[in-house]
Amino acid sequence: MVTVQELTVSFGERTLFDKVSFFLGDRDRVGLVGKNGAGKSTLMKIIAGEEVSTKGSIVIPKDREVGYLPQQMKHNDSATIIEEAGSAFNVIQGIEARIEAIGLELGQREDYESEEYLRLIQELNDLNDRLNMMEGGQREEQLERVLKGLGFVQSDMNRPMGEFSGGWKMRVELAKILLRRPDVLLLDEPTNHLDIESIEWLEGFLKDYPGAVMLISHDRDFLDNLTKRTIEISNGRIYDYKFPYSKYLVQRREELERQKAAAQNQQKYIEDTEKLINKFRAKKNKAAFAQTLIRKLDKLERIEVDDFDQSKIDIRFPPAPHSGKVVLRCEELSKSYDEVEIFSGLNMSIPKGSKIALVGKNGVGKSTFLRLVNGEESFDGELELGHQVKIGYFAQDEAERLDGSKTVFETIDETAIGDIRSQIRNILGSFLFSGDDVDKKVSVLSGGEKTRLAICKLLLESYNLLILDEPTNHLDLVSKNVLKKALQTYDGTLIIVSHDRNFLHELAKDIYELTSKGVKHFVGDIYDFLKEKRAESIAVFEQTKGPSQGRSVNQKQSKKGDTQAQRAKNKERQKLERRISKLESEIERLEREKSNQQEVLSTLDYEDHDLAKREMENFQRLQQAVEQRMEEWEGLQSELEELGPV
Repeated sequence: MVTVQELTVSFGERTLFDKVSFFLGDRDRVGLVGKNGAGKSTLMKIIAGEEVSTKGSIVIPKDREVGYLPQQMKHNDSATIIEEAGSAFNVIQGIEARIEAIGLELGQREDYESEEYLRLIQELNDLNDRLNMMEGGQREEQLERVLKGLGFVQSDMNRPMGEFSGGWKMRVELAKILLRRPDVLLLDEPTNHLDIESIEWLEGFLKDYPGAVMLISHDRDFLDNLTKRTIEISNGRIYDYKFPYSKYLVQRREELERQKAAAQNQQKYIEDTEKLINKFRAKKNKAAFAQTLIRKLDKLERIEVDDFDQSKIDIRFPPAPHSGKVVLRCEELSKSYDEVEIFSGLNMSIPKGSKIALVGKNGVGKSTFLRLVNGEESFDGELELGHQVKIGYFAQDEAERLDGSKTVFETIDETAIGDIRSQIRNILGSFLFSGDDVDKKVSVLSGGEKTRLAICKLLLESYNLLILDEPTNHLDLVSKNVLKKALQTYDGTLIIVSHDRNFLHELAKDIYELTSKGVKHFVGDIYDFLKEKRAESIAVFEQTKGPSQGRSVNQKQSKKGDTQAQRAKNKERQKLERRISKLESEIERLEREKSNQQEVLSTLDYEDHDLAKREMENFQRLQQAVEQRMEEWEGLQSELEELGPV
């Protein structure tokens, strides 16, 4: 569907991409990864037609539409939520108008065998297919389903866009993209500002999406749950793997280890051969042998180890100063804006050393609560900090609060006090700001770079209570993991708001769910919390059922039945294992054929339209065959797991 061919992007002396090529198929699910600044967003913008490359080409069939969700976007603040989201259907209205025009033209023509008549028939069929895919006749239902899935409630629908924060406006833009149902979805950080429930809804929506999806995300679980392919951009090159992110990382590391081992073995062979050459080249009766060895070395293809960019930030929080045993206590805490109540009846007591995740739906007041603790807003009820508590606060928009007119160095220099001032360059270096980077204006930094700089400021002083509101927004996956490890070893108290499940996993030991009527405390990991939330919903559903009808059997019959059941289970297991083994061989063969076909596509002359069409159809046939077998393989694996252990 989308062919990226020999793409090169240069800015002055810096080359972002160098002859990058790949193919995006009809139902591909691709995670685009790489460190901040590697060029992920630039690549998406080029595919979407919003930027141009220095060299190379992007080939997209004329009848295919690309939908692109950028990180930064403009909004119509005067339109209501329902009006702005409904503007997605302008595309449908255009399609309907074109269908009507073609129908009128066909009714007036009689040249039924002409090339133009057949072209109009084909265009009409294509437009009807597209209209059916976009479900044009169910617009109001679609609008509400998508907007509510992304967290809006009925009372929001007729409120103007200007009343909502940037995160909520981004959800409307995402809704517009999803409602248009383009053939290719390009999503740049779609989970930023989404709560956990909305992320899970979006996962479900995208899993069933009929087109291709390429996404940039720093949410590891989101990538693993959605993608089947990972393209990494590193040092101007791409590395394309047929695995979701976590499996890709394992494969990538194993490949690098194999390359290093092979390169070391080859280097040893070269050194040993050179010793022989030096030993025999001066001897007349061995000179010919030495020349043979020299020619062998000249012809030897040197093994190159991929220049895998593993640079990462280095975060270590200073030791926490002493504080009282209770760090924070709230009783009947409430917060309202005019007549709008955000939450009420909030009671909690947080002991020293706790690591707490504050969760809840967007709009319930998580960020508001953090601001109350930080002393930024008034409230009703009681909120008391413990003895000698010193707060380090990272706001959700902390990166945007930085002064864009200052340089990176000046930003840290104005905050640093005492002996640490002599270490500013070393500190910035540990956050990947080195050389000329420290003299850059903050205004030209990427979102990830601003976030790193804002976190860097937190390390300049010692705090015993860290309050972090979405600290991982715009951080790449490697930097996010480093931050998580630093917080795990931090010896103070932590209150964190994050919608990243993988980031909270094994970091927060207590989950506090904030609701409009108070707070619920859950002891355990975030995955256990989410599992229990789903179980509670099922329990409510099951309460509506009638009592189950059971039947009793005696012990002897039960034992006999168990034996027969086990035999049947073993027989079924063997059958499944044979089929799985056969499928794995088929998938391996098809992947080889698909890889060969992809090579053909990358060197294709697209001016020969018939040839290009045939080769693309061949690739799509192979792609579909792989997907069908993968789906069957996944289904059989699930059946095998359901059978339980042997």
